Amino acid sequence: MDLELFKQTIWNFYRENRRDFPWRKDPTPYQVVVSEIMLQQTQTDRVIPKYNAFIAELPDFATLAQASSRQVLSLWQGLGYNRRGLALHRIAQEISRHYNGLTPSEPHLLEKFKGIGPATAASICAFAYNKPTIFIETNIRAVFIHCFFPEKELVNDKELFPLIRDTIDTRSPKEWYYALMDYGVMLKKKFKNPSQKSTHHTKQSRFEGSERQVRGIILKLLVEHMRLTQEELIEYSARQPEKVIKSLNKLVKENLIKYTHDLYFL
Repeated sequence: MDLELFKQTIWNFYRENRRDFPWRKDPTPYQVVVSEIMLQQTQTDRVIPKYNAFIAELPDFATLAQASSRQVLSLWQGLGYNRRGLALHRIAQEISRHYNGLTPSEPHLLEKFKGIGPATAASICAFAYNKPTIFIETNIRAVFIHCFFPEKELVNDKELFPLIRDTIDTRSPKEWYYALMDYGVMLKKKFKNPSQKSTHHTKQSRFEGSERQVRGIILKLLVEHMRLTQEELIEYSARQPEKVIKSLNKLVKENLIKYTHDLYFL
């Protein structure tokens, strides 16, 4: 597809079909960071109510930095991947301590924070500071594969990056990326997900009965009860003892929960 025709197609679609999200309404850099971490591997309809509640209770980095892990995880319940919530908590503490509460505007600085990879760092700079950074996420990947590699199987992101770079709107990169994402959502509804042809595509593992589910149950129980013994966690979780014990050991090792005097707590 011709690059100019491609850009015109994306913009025309966006003008008529722009999606509306709370994190698109003139967000602060803090709100961008929160939304980008919440949106990792999580659908927008699940994020919206959690984002609104989180921002209402913890409106900035300073407030989030001073919050307890229990408060953060309580607000995070229902999003899954609780590690992301705790990572966001640590990011707030680091930004408050070392950056005077201001979100860094360069990707290489953001990548230093645990929980922020290259793509998230670039997206934060694009959406918070309108910088023409180059990144790929699942909807953007779907757009470029569908439009430029319709017949090819196993498309590598290395083939997409030059196209993303050459088509980015340097005057309004933030809106351009919103437009690409909205177009990608439409494509996934209308066609078989083009991202499945990517070498980077991975199918999400089964959640029911998984270690991820057990970890989430443990953290939810500790939010509710504050301190529990191993026996209580096994009983309340109603999961196989060996799975609970394995998850507890990993959570402690990863410093996501604490253990002392036969009690687990956040």
